[in-house]
Amino acid sequence: MAKTSSLYVCGNCGQEEHRWLGQCPQCREWNSFAEMKLAKAEGKGRGAGFRSGRSEGPTREVVRPIPLREIGSARDERLPVHPEEISRVLGGGLVNGSVVLLGGEPGVGKSTLLTGLALDWVRAGVRVIYVAGEESPSQIRMRSERLGFDPQKEEGFQILNDVELEQVIAALYADREAHPGPCVVIADSVQTLHSREIDAFPGSVSQVRYCGGVLADFARTGGCPVFLVGHVTKSGDLAGPKVLEHMVDTVLAFEGTGGGAIRLVRAVKNRFGATGELAVMEMRGDGLVPVDEAGALFLSGRRGDEPGSAVCAVRNGSRTFLIEVQALVSPSHYGTAQRVVQGVDSKRVALLAAILEKRAGLDLAGCDLFVKVAGGARLDDPAADLAICAALASSLREIPIPADTLLVGEVGLTGDVRDVADRTSRLKEAARLGFKRAVVAAAKTERRTEQGLQLAAAATVTEAVELALERTRSSSG
Repeated sequence: MAKTSSLYVCGNCGQEEHRWLGQCPQCREWNSFAEMKLAKAEGKGRGAGFRSGRSEGPTREVVRPIPLREIGSARDERLPVHPEEISRVLGGGLVNGSVVLLGGEPGVGKSTLLTGLALDWVRAGVRVIYVAGEESPSQIRMRSERLGFDPQKEEGFQILNDVELEQVIAALYADREAHPGPCVVIADSVQTLHSREIDAFPGSVSQVRYCGGVLADFARTGGCPVFLVGHVTKSGDLAGPKVLEHMVDTVLAFEGTGGGAIRLVRAVKNRFGATGELAVMEMRGDGLVPVDEAGALFLSGRRGDEPGSAVCAVRNGSRTFLIEVQALVSPSHYGTAQRVVQGVDSKRVALLAAILEKRAGLDLAGCDLFVKVAGGARLDDPAADLAICAALASSLREIPIPADTLLVGEVGLTGDVRDVADRTSRLKEAARLGFKRAVVAAAKTERRTEQGLQLAAAATVTEAVELALERTRSSSG
């Protein structure tokens, strides 16, 4: 008769305990432990027979160490990925045996993206097995036909219509034995899978953790890349235990931009490439297509002749984007001034506002501050500090910043302006898009022009604000 044992797993970091704790001793998160019940048969190990789908006992052979010289490099084992935007985010292709976790809000287009990638792989001779957990096979066929796939003439796109992990794993290993060639598995989604070994509902912490671990083991032993589609919480974080993000090789965040057609695919974690890479796609009737001139995407519709608008150049991986920061400073009519922020950390805006008050003498204490990043982008690059400060000063003084002026620099607590990494590529992209002037940090070797832009060097945030507004003053005067 089967014995039942229980573990308590932290949903934030994956810490395991034999009893429930109010606070996780590893990550210090409160009320994060959930019970995971394990049904274990006598004389058999957990998960025995998963590779063959049988339950008569373990099938694994004795594992012996392998010399490093006998192991092939992952650089030579990448599947090509189209379009190029997604390939760059993945690090130049899809590594065989890797596990990719794709997370995003409902309806953002995760299934459309993966179906489009699957069709490209099928046409290149790569088998794709799509584990249908959330949609029926007929729905997947309808989407593939909308994307231009003809099931009658093209082969290699297989649908596995089951959500029981034991059945899925048995089918995957059987398919690998029958077809040892290149193959990609897509599990849509990992929250719908469940195992008989775990006494919990599908989507629970224990089920997601266990099913994700078994699929990751299949990917690495079978040499077959696996995509796991994940849900997100209300706060935008990936649902399920944090340990799921640790056991995969790549984590991609699929984001929308305020309900429009633009979609952003961001590499949050990547063991085979750079993190922070960003792909810009547009949702159309025939699927997701790359956006032309993505560097100027977030400047579309900008007027540039009104107070409170500033442009900065930020780096996302190997790409440079020009982002418009908008600020509105208004006298507060209530007891406590408001701080409403969208697209950037609110604490960062509060910090920069305090620097402007203390170091630049701007009276912001009794004003409501509203800061927004146009186009639905998010700003994490320190190079945007100077643009945020200039936008706040511009709105307070009701003086617009010239439309052809770029602001690039990090602002310190002492009010100093510091240079940023890879400034040359930022200025080059701005010059290509028609900018004529840039306010930057004062370097040791001061230059008047760089990449065709007229440079205005500032050592302090006070100087930077004055330089950003001086041309407007002179023209109005």
